Amino acid sequence: MPEAVVHQREPGGGVTRRSVLVAAAILLVFAVAATYHEVVWEAGVVVAGAPAPWPLATLLLLAAAMALPRLRKRGLTRRELLVVYVLVLVAAPLFSRGVLFFALPKTIIYYHMARANPAWETIFLQHIPTWFAPTESWVRNGFFEGNAAVPWREWAVPVAVWFSFMLAYFGAFFSALALVQRQWITNERLSFPLAEIPQQLLGGPAGRDAGEPVRVGRLTANRILWAGVLISFALNFLNGLARRYPSLPTVPLGPVVIMPWLKVGPLAGLGAFYFTLWPWLVAIAYIIPKEISFSCWFFWLVRMALHVTGIALGGTPQLPEEVWGSEFPAPYYQATGAVLALGIWAMWVARSYLARALRIAFSSLSGGADSDEPMAYRWALVVFVLCTVWLTGFLYLAGCRLLFALATVGLLVGLAVIWARIRAETALTASILDGYAITMTPFGTAGLRPQEIVSTITLRWATFPSPDGVFMVCAQNALEGFKIADSAGVNNRRLALALIVCFAFALAVGIPALLAVVYHYGYFGTRAGSAPYWPSMQSRTDGDIIFNAIATPGPTDYRGLAAILAGGSICVLLGAARLRFWWWPFHPVGYIIGNSWGMHWYLVPFLVGWGAKLLVIRYGGLRLYRKTIPLAMGLIMGDVANTAAWSVVAFATGGAVPSAVG
Repeated sequence: MPEAVVHQREPGGGVTRRSVLVAAAILLVFAVAATYHEVVWEAGVVVAGAPAPWPLATLLLLAAAMALPRLRKRGLTRRELLVVYVLVLVAAPLFSRGVLFFALPKTIIYYHMARANPAWETIFLQHIPTWFAPTESWVRNGFFEGNAAVPWREWAVPVAVWFSFMLAYFGAFFSALALVQRQWITNERLSFPLAEIPQQLLGGPAGRDAGEPVRVGRLTANRILWAGVLISFALNFLNGLARRYPSLPTVPLGPVVIMPWLKVGPLAGLGAFYFTLWPWLVAIAYIIPKEISFSCWFFWLVRMALHVTGIALGGTPQLPEEVWGSEFPAPYYQATGAVLALGIWAMWVARSYLARALRIAFSSLSGGADSDEPMAYRWALVVFVLCTVWLTGFLYLAGCRLLFALATVGLLVGLAVIWARIRAETALTASILDGYAITMTPFGTAGLRPQEIVSTITLRWATFPSPDGVFMVCAQNALEGFKIADSAGVNNRRLALALIVCFAFALAVGIPALLAVVYHYGYFGTRAGSAPYWPSMQSRTDGDIIFNAIATPGPTDYRGLAAILAGGSICVLLGAARLRFWWWPFHPVGYIIGNSWGMHWYLVPFLVGWGAKLLVIRYGGLRLYRKTIPLAMGLIMGDVANTAAWSVVAFATGGAVPSAVG
């Protein structure tokens, strides 16, 4: 059925009052629904991740609703649907178990766990600012035991403090991304594979001509895309049924252990070999540049070879994906050095663009020459400086030295920006060291104040080695939002303002929703709070880390520092070789992903996706490859639809049947 023409011009470029109100309504529902789904029932991650299930499923449902008779002429336009999607995509991760549920309970858990660790009282509890969390015992008891009303008066100051910190943190990396996004989108043409999915779902690019007919948004009629959706959904849903009801048949997509881990001898460095053939991950490897997908699995094989060598030279046999220490080959230290080097490299490549932006910002051209940017360069700098000043002041008031506070803020914002870039190139993120480990490696704990140790570990929720599930995902999604706006002709300036407003709104409704639920069930009465893995495990054990760091100060970790420098050097050499030799097959981002957690599961999908792309381009050319892109997009969308379907089941059963089964 042809789309209905609404009008010839679309005021606001899709950022209209109704699109923002629809997004706010969805966020209000998600604030409660996601808290129950992810925290109380722990039925699966649905508002964060790559791709995020609920935002994409919501877009699908909204677009399908536009076919209803009453909405065919005056429903949301294509741009408005994309605006709703972007606003929800950026703000909804706050409700995830890895963001607010990770951040708010951190400090109050220190006081709770100190009951079993009396020495904490004299070692570090006095170094915790009283405005980090309520200190009254009855407030803590209600938080952990449940069946209590939220003591809003006692929580007023901590909530205001962390609200301001998170909003300032968002403002800092958001304004930084607003400054560099044009360089990455237009000049360097990063692939942004996940940004293509919502556009393909709505029928491909809409064009940027302001005079073109504006039509009600509808789902695409592309049969190839829907074939991919059907294949992926059917396979995943069937396997989901089989895992819950073992008598049903299944299609082995993995992870299935083909070769068990040999726990002794050098071959222990190979780890266990997993067979996985997840359709969405094969599709990701097919969509991203083949140099990256090739480098990901190649450097994973190199990593295993280094582990075998290290064990042969006397190292302790360990699973390669679980070697988080600085002993050779220290893969996560290498990846950390590469990430930091990639950030410096990216800024160096963009130096001419950034210099031009600064000239415009401090000239009379501001507001004109940068009119198509999300924020005027001058205002982006003002927001960045103000937010950075507040974040630095926050840490200074917490007892950190000024230089340390400034360096910590630089690390927090820098990691958010560079993780967003990595996601834009690969649709994946790098699981590297968190901010605490990065700080401790060169300085050790002996060179830091107790307040600095407390503050750095308390902020682990911002840089934990799972960027797709913690606060960093907001930065990644914001950059994708800029790409979607650029491709679809959405008004960037209005979208940026709407993003800031919706983010603040999500914080304002997400924090009370979380506190109300936790005080009702009790922290340990929720499945996420009692889970033996992150984020609750980190929240329970971080007090021990602080105690040990202060009680027994440690020196500089020279092995870790050497690995970080080695990883950074390798990243620079790989980048330089790519600029020097057109045929160079190794990509620095692939080196980072290959040394991150997850490649032990991603190896086979990346091999298959890379091989399929190589064969299609070689024998069918770019024309055939472009025709198959919708199929890959459909495979990803089918996986999202499967997660959404099981989410409905989880709600219908009160979490008894989770949407994700390990």
